[in-house]
Amino acid sequence: MARLLDPRGGHTSAGSARRKREKSSFDVSHVRFQYSKMAEVSGLRSKNHFEPNSKSRDPDEGFSGVENVPFCRHKKRPPLARPEDLEEELLPHTMMSNFGKNDSLTPSPDEGIEEDKVQLEEEKARPIQIVLTHEDEHSFELDTAALEKILLQDHVKDLNVVVVSVAGAFRKGKSFLLDFMLRYMHRQDDTWMGGDDDPLTGFSWRGGCERETTGIQVWSEVFVVDKPDGSKVAVLLVDTQGAFDSQSTIKDCATVFALSTMTSSVQVYNLSQNIQEDDLQHLQLFTEYGRLAMEEIYLKPFQSLMFLIRDWSYPYEHYYGPKGGNAFLERRLQVKQNQHEELQNVRKHIHSCFSNIGCFLLPHPGLKVATNPYFDGRLRDIDDDFKRELASLVPLLLAPERLVVKEIGGNKVTCRDLLEYFKAYIKIYQGEELPHPKSMLQATAEANNLTAVAGAKAMYSKSMEQICGGDKPYIAPADLERCHDEFRQHAVGHFRSVKKMGGDEFCQRYQNQLEAELNEAYGNFSKHNDGKNIFYAARTPATLFAVMFVTYVAAGVTGFIGLSTLAALANLLMGAALMALCAWAYVKYSGEFRELGALIDQLADLLWEQVLKPLSEHYMEDNVRQTVVNSIKASLTEQGSQHAKLKTH
Repeated sequence: MARLLDPRGGHTSAGSARRKREKSSFDVSHVRFQYSKMAEVSGLRSKNHFEPNSKSRDPDEGFSGVENVPFCRHKKRPPLARPEDLEEELLPHTMMSNFGKNDSLTPSPDEGIEEDKVQLEEEKARPIQIVLTHEDEHSFELDTAALEKILLQDHVKDLNVVVVSVAGAFRKGKSFLLDFMLRYMHRQDDTWMGGDDDPLTGFSWRGGCERETTGIQVWSEVFVVDKPDGSKVAVLLVDTQGAFDSQSTIKDCATVFALSTMTSSVQVYNLSQNIQEDDLQHLQLFTEYGRLAMEEIYLKPFQSLMFLIRDWSYPYEHYYGPKGGNAFLERRLQVKQNQHEELQNVRKHIHSCFSNIGCFLLPHPGLKVATNPYFDGRLRDIDDDFKRELASLVPLLLAPERLVVKEIGGNKVTCRDLLEYFKAYIKIYQGEELPHPKSMLQATAEANNLTAVAGAKAMYSKSMEQICGGDKPYIAPADLERCHDEFRQHAVGHFRSVKKMGGDEFCQRYQNQLEAELNEAYGNFSKHNDGKNIFYAARTPATLFAVMFVTYVAAGVTGFIGLSTLAALANLLMGAALMALCAWAYVKYSGEFRELGALIDQLADLLWEQVLKPLSEHYMEDNVRQTVVNSIKASLTEQGSQHAKLKTH
């Protein structure tokens, strides 16, 4: 080659390359010796690449014969480049940084070592999603296998567990905070925050306005911590899906928040700038949703809650940190006599749910953090006030003497127990036992429409009572149906006239519900009216008497002609009808065994509708027809006789 490519972008002449070959002849000999030792260590003893009998195209070339020999015996590699054709900077760093400058050579790993590295990379600690989201169905699923792999490790499964969870609205820095917690758990000393140029790694986080975390994630490494009393505990860090994003329903948000609160010993409620009333109302809704799912309700079902107020802008009123935060929280959660009952109930509910409630005020991390799209968590880009307060916040939660062991029902929970609680709780939220939480507008609209339905139904019932109430006489079924149609139209008109929230489509569902309930009420009024008809009330005994009479006659006739089997069957039916009649009379007299009386009435109605009524109608039709025919014949006969008399005269 006349010219060779320089790795720095230029070219060098062939003569220059030749001079470098001569200069490095001693170094290459040294490489041969070191590389042969490396091959022996790696198990590559089948062939020495640098033996004198190896094939070489040019005795002056440094790596003679390397092109024809596999780099390792597991699978073929591309041939190694010869050093006379490459500059020192292009040689693999896994072999040697600079030939001739270092006396030692770092061996290149073989395939087995590379596979081990891949396996170690897979086992490297990382966030694991244990609660999966199904966005199309708005449902959640527990990844039991992933959670078992974390919690059932031999060294932690029987240890009491400390679960620190961070929850709150989306895009408020929950994952960012958890990554600093990871730094503390790895290095619990004064330098735990790391260097100014160390990027922040751990839970996935980024800037921007779209959500990052979905479902519930836990850190795959369970930290074992020695407490001051000598006991060991397992610490689990949990990240949750942010609430109130554009893809989650209120039920989704409530489920994630409630599930994380139920399974954590410390719940960090991550808020921005202040504690607003809607933040407290959402907390009330989410915690109540969690309390409903618990089998037993204790005085305080949850343990520790920390309000973490991010970007606090009023240090002149309440200074940063836990002292100012607790003073601020005490004022915000204070129950006053002059407060509205709704505001008092929210605060009482929060106090009744948690054994310990605290607050921490955290300043803004700085404009570089908020506006730089390439911010990767380096401390040099974060304001000093934020770093100072963060340095006191994380130990406040995770210092060995501050750790809060998870308890449920007064009993401490191990990692093994926590797995079972996760399984039980997720089944509850996957079922339909719990009511679905709704937005404020939807809940108000439902209450508004239900009130209108109740008012219209009450108006209908009052009108029908005036027509066929308990003290009113029997009314013809046709007249009752006509009144029902009239009163139903008035009730539906009243429902439509009431001002309601939710829109026409939403209100139409409740109008349909009203009409269905009015039809059901009409059925009850109709049955009550039929009960006033003496013939209707006597239908059951009359039917039973008719059955007894028919079977008695049938038994006599069949017995007379010698059909004893049919006669016995007829007598059996007559006896059954007689017993049914006696039982029916006893039920009506005593009021006991009402189910038996209803069954006899149904049987009598069936016999009446299917047998006796058609026969009687057919008999009546025949009688009417015969009567009409006889009347016509009589009239014709009379007219004929009168005509004959006129002719005679």
